[in-house]
Amino acid sequence: LLLSIPTVASPCNILKCNSEYLAATSGSHHPGTEEVPEFCAALRAYAHCTRSTARTCRGDLAYHSAVHGIDDLMVQHNCSKDGPTSQPRLRTLPPGDSQERSDSPEICHYEKSFHKHSATPNYTHCGLFGDPHLRTFTDSFQTCKVQGAWPLIDNNYLNVQVTNTPVLPGSTATATSKLTIIFKSFQECVDQKVYQAEMDELPAAFADGSKNGGDKHGANSLKITEKVSGQHIEIQAKYIGTTIVVRQVGRYLTFAVRMPEEVVNAVEDRDNQGLYLCLRGCPLNQQIDVQTFRSPQATEGRTRRKGPVLPAAPEAFTYETATAKCREKLPVEDLYFQSCVFDLLTTGDVNFMLAAYYAFEDVKMLHSNKDKLHLYERTRDLAPGNAAPSRRPRALLALWAALLCLSRWWSLLL
Repeated sequence: LLLSIPTVASPCNILKCNSEYLAATSGSHHPGTEEVPEFCAALRAYAHCTRSTARTCRGDLAYHSAVHGIDDLMVQHNCSKDGPTSQPRLRTLPPGDSQERSDSPEICHYEKSFHKHSATPNYTHCGLFGDPHLRTFTDSFQTCKVQGAWPLIDNNYLNVQVTNTPVLPGSTATATSKLTIIFKSFQECVDQKVYQAEMDELPAAFADGSKNGGDKHGANSLKITEKVSGQHIEIQAKYIGTTIVVRQVGRYLTFAVRMPEEVVNAVEDRDNQGLYLCLRGCPLNQQIDVQTFRSPQATEGRTRRKGPVLPAAPEAFTYETATAKCREKLPVEDLYFQSCVFDLLTTGDVNFMLAAYYAFEDVKMLHSNKDKLHLYERTRDLAPGNAAPSRRPRALLALWAALLCLSRWWSLLL
């Protein structure tokens, strides 16, 4: 069962620190030489304010980003950590502004607010599709059983849970039939919002009928967009720099997300955190070794076998016909291609080919490292990470040739 997650009501006062700093610097983040001493004093006051609220802001993303931003600015402007601090002064409001807002709109835009003074954030990707196949935030690729309800993401800002059900009665093949996403209440940006999708029901709104983050100042920093009616929706959560894509392909759902590492790791107690598939992967006892499914001999045995593994499959694919079908949409024989072949062999449903195709299309859109779009089978002689197919036979051939040359050279010496 999906646990009820209460609205987060943090006593963290980082917004007060942010507004006091902006008031002290009049919004100037690149001071001239003559303004540096005053700017450094404002930074020291800013740092003092963040330290005073550190205990209550331990799990707050804006707090940690502010601390990093202060350190970066102090280094850039050669500011000493010891010295006078400035008192906040009233800022001159731009024409048209009637009041100073303590909840600056930038708070609700991850890149503009949290990383204004530091390097561009590092984005990560997680996806789930097909029977089901998981690509984790660390680019690990697994095929899993995971029947029933499982958490995909669980951090301070977001909770995602999927439910996987058998594709056919009695079959070991499962696919995602239900998806629940909870966006937790965040400062002055969004109220708690719940999105739910099920087979043949892909709504273009949250469970309460709204399409944004509610009545708060930054409500539009959370927004749902329908790309294709009943087939493809996109959720933008700008306040945490996150994009989510949900599709219905055939009868089942696919999920893909782009999220900053800082948000991925924003948990109160990571060591004691429960299972979280996008971060930790599937448990070993839930993982499936798909190598046996890539052998034509193994495939012939499955297509002849009668019984509960593949009852009443819509179409019986052989290894050759499955690979030919998958090449129509996935010309590169990477793990997405292999997943497509696996799914056609286990389900006989050509919609799983489209699920693999769209999963890779989402990777192309959401993954920040374009050199790591394709994933290949990992082998024991390769380092962890994005590995290419094994070159062991080629390496053995080169070693054999080198030994042959060495033996001939040694015989000449003798």
